[in-house]
Amino acid sequence: MTTTTHMATEVAEIPEAAARFLTEARAPLAAAAAAMRQLDPKVIVSVARGSSDHASTYFKYAVELVAGVPVASVGPSIASIYGRTLKLAGAACVGVSQSGKSPDIVEMMRSAGAGGALTIALTNNAASPMAAVSAHALPLSAGPEQSVAATKTFVNSVVAGLALLSEWLEDEALRAAVAGLPEAFARALEQDWTPLSDRLVRAQSLYVLGRGPGFAMSNEMALKFKETSGLHAESYSAAEVLHGPAAIVGGRFPVLALGVEDAALPHVRATVERLVGQEADVFCTGLTVDGATTLPSVSGLHPIVAPLVLGVSFYKFIEQLSRRRGFNPDVPPHLKKVTETV
Repeated sequence: MTTTTHMATEVAEIPEAAARFLTEARAPLAAAAAAMRQLDPKVIVSVARGSSDHASTYFKYAVELVAGVPVASVGPSIASIYGRTLKLAGAACVGVSQSGKSPDIVEMMRSAGAGGALTIALTNNAASPMAAVSAHALPLSAGPEQSVAATKTFVNSVVAGLALLSEWLEDEALRAAVAGLPEAFARALEQDWTPLSDRLVRAQSLYVLGRGPGFAMSNEMALKFKETSGLHAESYSAAEVLHGPAAIVGGRFPVLALGVEDAALPHVRATVERLVGQEADVFCTGLTVDGATTLPSVSGLHPIVAPLVLGVSFYKFIEQLSRRRGFNPDVPPHLKKVTETV
């Protein structure tokens, strides 16, 4: 008898959860975007940990590519442990936390506001302490998430960041791409990555590669390989991997390379070709390379949203891989749903 996991149910809910956020967040999105336009920040800082930090990295690349504004991650311990208030006048600070409860995240957001930043919280808990200490809060509206491994909350965190970016800049192309995400997510859930599952069912380690927003997704994927499937996965830029880590790639070493239709695609291709030449088992998206296995993906997307759509296909795959490897993806060893650090 097959029992459906919470993770599988929550992955299937992603299209609906994204649509719900886009409907319910219109007013707070408009207010936060108006505040961003009035501030016209020359720099943005982000505050997050775990999967939420990967959502922040995605936001970083999107903002830098679309708005030309630099985004830097700040360590929550600067405020929570070391008690230092950063000089953030004229900056925006975007915090991402599913629960909005972790004391270090809350304190960093409070401190950022005290340091002069416009603070915006992205959280699935509108009544959370992080939302309370922030000038603006965007409730993710993902609904309850029981699996320890974050899926729909991660996706809605990225959707919220992209929606904020599109409304702040009043970018019509990105607005349309964000509005189309629920449909794109539904198509992503139809993609079959069984060839990768067949290769990894008995593997011990792998590399996950990406560029730009795809690198943010490779970070998230590497984390999910570890926490759900007991795989030692490392995430690298498809450029950075050639600066040392490629030395151990060979002899059927598995590699997952994320390609989307953007300016980085030729460079991802070059890395895939080199690693295939080193006799690695390379699986890729968005590319056809002799000696590599191409995984199916949704095509024709705005390049800023395309890696996130890949992530939804990956979530369906990783839940299935976890069970094939004998794990329960709902209850990873030594982890709990809400991690509160200082």
